[in-house]
Amino acid sequence: MLMLSTWCRRTSASFMATLAAALALVTGAGFALANAQTGSAQPPASAAALAASGTASGIAPAMSCAGVAGLDLASAVPGVPFEISSATELAASSNTLGNWAACDVKGVIAPQLHFEIKLPETGWQADYLQLGCGGLCGGATVTNAPASAGCVPLTSGAFAVASSDEGHQVGGGLFSTDPTLSADFGYKSDHELVQAAKAIIKQYYGQAATHSYFDGCSQGGHQGLTEAQRYPTDFDGIIAGAPANNFTALNTFSHAWTAQSVYLDGGPATITNADLADLHKAVLKGCGAPADGIIADPLSCTWDPGTIQCKTGQTSTSDAYCLTADQVTTLRRIYAGPTDEHGRLLYPGYQLRGSELNWAGIITPATATGASGDISFVRETLRYQVFDSPQPALTYKDIKFTAAYYKKVMGPNEGMYDATDPDLTAFKKAGGKLILWHGLGDQHIPAVGTMAYYKAVEKVTGGEAATETFARLFLLPGVAHCGGGQGPPTFDALTAITDWVTKGDAPDSLTTKSVDSSGNTTASRPVYPFPYYAENTTGGSATDASSYTPVKSAAEAGLKLNWLGSFRSGYETVGNWVGRKWVVSKGKN
Repeated sequence: MLMLSTWCRRTSASFMATLAAALALVTGAGFALANAQTGSAQPPASAAALAASGTASGIAPAMSCAGVAGLDLASAVPGVPFEISSATELAASSNTLGNWAACDVKGVIAPQLHFEIKLPETGWQADYLQLGCGGLCGGATVTNAPASAGCVPLTSGAFAVASSDEGHQVGGGLFSTDPTLSADFGYKSDHELVQAAKAIIKQYYGQAATHSYFDGCSQGGHQGLTEAQRYPTDFDGIIAGAPANNFTALNTFSHAWTAQSVYLDGGPATITNADLADLHKAVLKGCGAPADGIIADPLSCTWDPGTIQCKTGQTSTSDAYCLTADQVTTLRRIYAGPTDEHGRLLYPGYQLRGSELNWAGIITPATATGASGDISFVRETLRYQVFDSPQPALTYKDIKFTAAYYKKVMGPNEGMYDATDPDLTAFKKAGGKLILWHGLGDQHIPAVGTMAYYKAVEKVTGGEAATETFARLFLLPGVAHCGGGQGPPTFDALTAITDWVTKGDAPDSLTTKSVDSSGNTTASRPVYPFPYYAENTTGGSATDASSYTPVKSAAEAGLKLNWLGSFRSGYETVGNWVGRKWVVSKGKN
């Protein structure tokens, strides 16, 4: 099995040699022009010396950072008016992305889409990386790339990196009462940012970016899939982790279902954080988990909570943990997912067994009278993002799990907020590559939904073999939402996507790691493309990736959901101001 290639871990020796040869052809007048543009009063060192020292490992800026602030690019991108508000020097020691100094550019795309771009002062290799955000966004997050652990070019300045606030600077959903801001959040912001960022990059370096990549998790994964579906030529490679792409149903039916399940009949919580450790032990036993406590193929486990229901007169203890009848009901509902009166899922997913330790604070509260995170997730979406007018009095208790209510909720705005179109043929035709990933212990966005979406892509594309030529899904056992959890959560997908785009090397596996506070790897494990999982077939150490080989999951390969909705094309809407009237029409862009 081919392991990950090492583009992001090797040096730039070949690039530097090429650069040295190219610089050797440049005349003295050319160097003088470069000095005038950058404001340098010193003649440059020889190309050979620069390449040998490693200081010429990239493309130098064609102008000063201070000069960027004075650029007037309002008309540089038709239909995307933007202005630069500041451009300041960022010391390498202050850069959370890596040890490279940058020109930190901030600006605004009309009407109020705030963005930030970090432009490397040395080391740039003509690559652009756009980052997504989380939750409902509300701030530009150019601080870290979620799936890039160990990618040296990112930490040494090979990428110009940008992100935006998706058009608003508030944490909740109140912004959605404005139709323009709804559209920016729903689908427009990343398309506009990539165009503005590329215009600034071209001015700063005197040449365009060669390749463009996107990396995001949660809402960021949603953003990545929106780009692949609506704007298939924006990015060469997209990494979409734990995508909230079925946004409307996730933030209403899925979260309200778990909340109503935990707070049965509006009463106190039946399951609290204090139950989770003992519950998890029971699940591991019921699912036949190995000694390391990580269920590699949780979709295949159908353990029933009723098997540990307390007998008459029995009191639950840590040594003899058992469940009340209400707790059994709660757990059965959580593992089954939200269903209507006919048993059809209202969201294409549900919590997998083995995820219990990750529920704290999201699905379960600290105390029986406390509030879970799911309650607040539902509140913001239900009040401000679902219906055509604000409904500030609504709560998770108002969600009805019926076919009629599903239609009422999904109808008005799924076309603006969702990214569930499985037809990625235009993205494939443009040469785009997609890495999807999801933690199987995700407590916030059930991984089953991403599996279901990927299978829908396979159906449209022409099957498993045709799909894996441009898109692959990796599932991480035990890993919680966008990281953490019990399984090894860190990995380098940025290596995989750049090698796939530039060299045609598709990733046959990713190596995930657990790293301690000192940076030491304490465990490693491979993950294979869906529907394969890693199984320790060698008898070696469970914490060593070399102990594992790929095994096909019959449960994943045969996944079928009785879902009221569908993955389809043509549901997307586009909003625009026509005169003083906001007009919504069908179409992807």
